[in-house]
Amino acid sequence: MSKNDDVSFTSSSLRTSPFLHHQTKPSPPLFSQLAKTKLTFASFLDSLLTRPSTRTPNSPLLCSASLSLSHSSCSDPKPLPILGSASLSLSQSQLGESNQLDSVVSAQQKSGGASGVHGSGRNDEERVLISEVLVKNKDGEELERKDLEGEALAALKACRANSALTVREVQEDVHRIISSGYFSSCMPVAVDTRDGIQLVFQVEPNQEFHGLVCEGASVLPTKFIQDAFCGGYGKVVNIKHLDEVINSINDWYMERGLFGMVSNAEILSGGIIRLQVAEAEVNDISVCFLDRKTGEPTKGKTKPETILRQLTTKKGQVYSMLQGKRDVDTVLTMGIMEDVSFIPQPAGDTGKVDLIMNVVERPNGGFSAGGGISSGITSGPLSGLIGSFAYSHRNVFGRNRKLNISLERGQIDSIFRVNYTDPWIEGDDKRTSRTIMVQNSRTPGNLVHSNQPGNSSLTIGRVTAGLEFSRPLRPKWSGTGGLIFQHAGVRDENGNPIIKDHYSSPLTASGKTHDDMLLAKFESVYTGSGDHGSSMFVFNMEQGLPLWPEWLFFNRVNARARKGAQIGPALCLLSLSGGHVVGNFSPHEAFAIGGTNSVRGYEEGAVSSGRSYVIGSGEISFPMLGPVEGVIFADYGTDLGSGPTVPGDPAGARLKPGSGYGYGFGIRVDSALGPLRLEYAFNDKNMKRFHFGVGHRN
Repeated sequence: MSKNDDVSFTSSSLRTSPFLHHQTKPSPPLFSQLAKTKLTFASFLDSLLTRPSTRTPNSPLLCSASLSLSHSSCSDPKPLPILGSASLSLSQSQLGESNQLDSVVSAQQKSGGASGVHGSGRNDEERVLISEVLVKNKDGEELERKDLEGEALAALKACRANSALTVREVQEDVHRIISSGYFSSCMPVAVDTRDGIQLVFQVEPNQEFHGLVCEGASVLPTKFIQDAFCGGYGKVVNIKHLDEVINSINDWYMERGLFGMVSNAEILSGGIIRLQVAEAEVNDISVCFLDRKTGEPTKGKTKPETILRQLTTKKGQVYSMLQGKRDVDTVLTMGIMEDVSFIPQPAGDTGKVDLIMNVVERPNGGFSAGGGISSGITSGPLSGLIGSFAYSHRNVFGRNRKLNISLERGQIDSIFRVNYTDPWIEGDDKRTSRTIMVQNSRTPGNLVHSNQPGNSSLTIGRVTAGLEFSRPLRPKWSGTGGLIFQHAGVRDENGNPIIKDHYSSPLTASGKTHDDMLLAKFESVYTGSGDHGSSMFVFNMEQGLPLWPEWLFFNRVNARARKGAQIGPALCLLSLSGGHVVGNFSPHEAFAIGGTNSVRGYEEGAVSSGRSYVIGSGEISFPMLGPVEGVIFADYGTDLGSGPTVPGDPAGARLKPGSGYGYGFGIRVDSALGPLRLEYAFNDKNMKRFHFGVGHRN
């Protein structure tokens, strides 16, 4: 683009309030519409109709016409710099000044002083024969550029050689020449010749384009402007094309939700086009708390800086409505706001905007109690029923820090948990969160060590304490790392600690009644749109650190992936998971295969318990009636032959097959607890089984 060396871009502040008109497309800035026209052509027609029947070639004729074009914006009454004008005159040198004046006055009186586009005088409908139509420059000479002459002639619709014309038709063709965009003025002149009336359109072409100056554009890409004008260098400026470029610039801002537009355009001497762009920069951002009931301003409990640090919109940026919407969604995900909205207001006469964020706070939390069903427990009467009690506070110290204390108690399992989370550590610019947790749990041990004599049960008790840090890594990716200490042991149904099961398989790795371990944890998660059918990938690794001789030393990796595809009204969902453990680990921590969230058609953990595993699943769900969906599915799982490598080989002692598959159908119903799943499955051992679960499969 060597021809555009003199195209320059500068930035300057403009007094404008584009946000007041941002929702409507700005009116075209130049000659894309004729805001006002005026043409007096009656005297010309009257002179022709009333002239003597016998005359010499220089018989008296007099007429005059004028056309003036101006444009004004709805928001600015001052006309733009580029104006068009046209006039028509026909005179006879032998007439005296008084006769000329009398003729003009007489013609105007006959036409009733009519003027304008919508004049309805008699002369508008009278026709005069035109023998020839020409296009010349404003001095009445031939145009140097024949292409411009062709553009003017091509714009004519009614004015043709040997045609009878009315005042209105001449007037409309003058408008068409101006509207072609190549000419700044057009003056129709009638010349009486021996061969008849000759109509000459005297035009003044626009300047040739030789450079561009763009002022006030701080976010508009330079290449965008250069590409828009590069094809016109050295050519006559076409106002229609300039108008299209201006509209494309305004569309660029609108598509990105930016408060910006072209506020002025003009052609300077030398063919330099100057564009003035108005961009509304953010002057200040403030938070206004509103009462939940009255909507009136009130005092908030949240620190304003806790809200403002969530925003990607900053002072000095050009305000973007799309960015503002994302900021609103981000603030809502904090979980402490019931409603959030941005209100832009003009910052005085600076051309900038002040953003007021109106927020309605949610209640901070409190006590709650309820009940539910544990989807992982499917055997035993009422064994899946659980009761719960919890206390939560969503906004500790007004900094969005969360405290959760909960107790869940079932017939077999129970969990007492305390979590304290700071979702954004103060002073960190990477949005790192910190969680401190303490947990005491008791869960059934029948996933690995089932089939105890007399249906006696084993329970695994774990006391866990840890510290975790999480942060976003990339868009849709997040990472978690931390240290967790765990003290775990197995007890019989009477609560007594035991170290071996009925088959003399060890229940701990250390040979004692409990195992201690310090785990270094790393997890990376990818989530698509967040819907159940979107893509998802989770990678988890735990490394046992033997800082004390009795502490376990092992490495465990686990990965899950999911991919969904919409096929008409049906959703096809494929999932794959797998894992492996290396080192000395507790036998009850082996990977259990089989059950509602694994291979359906089998009881929980009935396929195998191994150091390694792979599970694949495919589902097709389809709408049936309202919130009810139907589903068909197929699952397959295997321990990859790793069952015997688990200490005590609990899978081999219970004759678990090591691999298996299941298939079936079911229904799902949306509920306040999540999707309720009722499925009927068949396995490769010709056994049938109902499965009931709450929530989506892992």
